[in-house]
Amino acid sequence: MQRLAQEQTSIPAIINLTDRQFKADPFTVYARLRRDRPVAKAKLGSMQTWIVTRYADVVEILKNDRLFVKNYKNAQSLEQQRKRPWMPKIFEALESNMLDQDSPDHGRLRSLVHKAFTPQRVEEMRPRIQQIAEALLISTQQRGRGDLIADFALPLPLTVIVELLGIPSEDRQKFHRWSKYVLSTPTIGNVLLAIPAIMAQMKYLKQLFAKRRNQPQADLLTALVQAEADGDRFSEDELVAMVFLLMLAGHETTVNLLSSGTLALLQNPEQLALLRRSPELIKSAVEELVRFTAPVETATERYAAEDVIVADTKIAKGDLLLVALASANRDPQQFVNPDELDITREKNRHVGFGLGIHYCLGAPLARMEAQIGLQLLFDLRPNLRLTVPAEQLRWRSTAVVRGLQRLPVAW
Repeated sequence: MQRLAQEQTSIPAIINLTDRQFKADPFTVYARLRRDRPVAKAKLGSMQTWIVTRYADVVEILKNDRLFVKNYKNAQSLEQQRKRPWMPKIFEALESNMLDQDSPDHGRLRSLVHKAFTPQRVEEMRPRIQQIAEALLISTQQRGRGDLIADFALPLPLTVIVELLGIPSEDRQKFHRWSKYVLSTPTIGNVLLAIPAIMAQMKYLKQLFAKRRNQPQADLLTALVQAEADGDRFSEDELVAMVFLLMLAGHETTVNLLSSGTLALLQNPEQLALLRRSPELIKSAVEELVRFTAPVETATERYAAEDVIVADTKIAKGDLLLVALASANRDPQQFVNPDELDITREKNRHVGFGLGIHYCLGAPLARMEAQIGLQLLFDLRPNLRLTVPAEQLRWRSTAVVRGLQRLPVAW
């Protein structure tokens, strides 16, 4: 009883979701929350939120887009809206992205982007992804050591999404710098720092849209500009928001999957040896790494459209809530031995890419990049190893996603 009491008191009353120490091992905290406090109070920068941790509750919330909405204006009173953290007016354009919209607006935007971001367009990238990954690994082979993120996990998906969109290669690092501001903890200080970066990116994109209208090319930007369904097109703000979303989701999450996935395999050498002996397991291995490493820790925000009870906890109309995908994917009520990495896991119904109408549009691309990237990495770097103890690795203090700052390795 005394030990149980100590464990309960060790969990803060309000969970800081961007604390670096929490990011290093959120799974221990989530396990205790699932057991004792499945709907807990948390904070994301200056924002107060609920965090939902059990698999069954997470699935219900992700699938119930009537009761748990994405656009705060569809849930909050004017008084609640006035209490929201300050955001510059220029950021309003970014709220036009489909992740922040409910039906029917979400369906309209998703239909338009489907016209451009087709499965065929993604599949056509397979040979190029292979080529990029091989070139990155070969170019750094002689060095003998480096940072896996800077050398491989970042440039691979960043190059892919930049080329897919049709953004000039010399500008790709700008987008990564800009995206860091978007993913930073939402405090007033970080918002102020982000304003110049966001303004620069919006200006850049609008100029690029104009060029594609006058000089169409065989790229995703042109397809987005030209996308039309039932006489409908993207507005300028919707185009900006959509490219922001595609750029952000198109490389940031895959960076984390590649780097955290590599770390997990290095820490589980028997699983790595199994993958090397049986390369046909790469697809199930990637699914397991998505479940196990939580490259996307929480789904993006939702709001209660009315008073609702979740796991015996009342969530009031208009309250902000986040669902912990990282926690749901370690729930023993759903997964056998959830804290063990098992690349042969069957019936792996993880929620790493979400569920429902907001299921990740880029999931097929992320899966392909991870399958190709990880297989090539361990084929071409058979002696890959960490050069620092795992406990010394630092995790980024970011909202929604979970990723390492650096991954020092030798080969």
